[in-house]
Amino acid sequence: MEILFVSHKYPPSTGGMQKQSYELITGMKAHCKVHSLVYEGQESILKFFLLLERRICTLCRQYPNIIAIHYNDGLMAAFCLLHHKYNHLRKVVTLHGLDVVFPNHVFQRYILPKFNNYDLLIAVSEATATAALERGIAKEKITVIPNGVHTVPTPLVSDIQVQQLYQDFDIHPECSYLIALGRPVKRKGFSWFIRHVIPHLNPSIKLLIIGPFRQEKRALDHFLNRLPTTLKEQLMLFLGYPSDEGDIRELLQNEHVARRVRHLGKLPQEQLQILLTNSLAFIMPNIPVEGDMEGFGLVCLEANQCATVVLASAIDGIPDAIQHQKNGILLPPQEPTIWSQQIHALYHDQISRKSLIEKFQNFTTDTYGWDKMVQNYFKAFKQLFHH
Repeated sequence: MEILFVSHKYPPSTGGMQKQSYELITGMKAHCKVHSLVYEGQESILKFFLLLERRICTLCRQYPNIIAIHYNDGLMAAFCLLHHKYNHLRKVVTLHGLDVVFPNHVFQRYILPKFNNYDLLIAVSEATATAALERGIAKEKITVIPNGVHTVPTPLVSDIQVQQLYQDFDIHPECSYLIALGRPVKRKGFSWFIRHVIPHLNPSIKLLIIGPFRQEKRALDHFLNRLPTTLKEQLMLFLGYPSDEGDIRELLQNEHVARRVRHLGKLPQEQLQILLTNSLAFIMPNIPVEGDMEGFGLVCLEANQCATVVLASAIDGIPDAIQHQKNGILLPPQEPTIWSQQIHALYHDQISRKSLIEKFQNFTTDTYGWDKMVQNYFKAFKQLFHH
């Protein structure tokens, strides 16, 4: 079996979709002959899309045994609906969430229904599959294959390394830290958590946010703020724009908030792992946002493997990654009292917390893994050709 994988979300850029695409393409090499067309940043993304059909056709001529093509997300699939020169291939699409619920009338009415023309649609979570079904995608076209995580234990670090990192970032070792990670978009709930949960926590419990963050407004902010609200929101979603960044910046200017919350920006993986391993908990306090969704919650699994407790909202595709009391604790979104009570429970009972960490890690290791995801993809491809 020879398969062509096409992805515009791929390293060196970072994110959950990039990790999933990389692990899928790399892992499938153990099961079949793999060809790939991936965007690695050497040209403009527009040029990559415009030349895509020609490049696919060139590869098909060069490797005539290619029998299937995999598109890494719905945006790629929507664009490639325009292609007509390689209709002999079976076509498979992975749906991640936003590429299903994107709140644009033209997309929802005229483009998404045409995904039924593809041979197989793989949803990364039950929530993503449900969203697709609600929008008219045929049930027989959809299968669910959750993402995975590296199940190799986090390397041990010395106390000296921890102390040095704390010193570099002016982190007080006598305090307890919650960690939040990711792009500052509204659905992540960062500003909600700062406003509604932080004030109810013990003063020695602080929040560190890690991920891309600009301390100053950018020119694009001023342009977007002049647009009609609906168009502005759609552009932000399409661009992956940090829609919560402005609110977080404003909150951090308050001296009371600044004593409790810090944004460290983007950090190397080694430093992130140290902070997670020594944190009170990792939080993913997502909130409902119309037209947006968390397709899976890969970052929860990664935090889990760094020996900390994961507290996450029971919303969207997160319950496909975190199973309540099996590899984390699911909490209702936008319920500050419940969130603060759970955080205080961990804070006051460190023995129980440590036993949860071991239990949760073991479950994630046994249940998730990139190799399992790859095997399920290979089974799905085989079944596609046995029909």
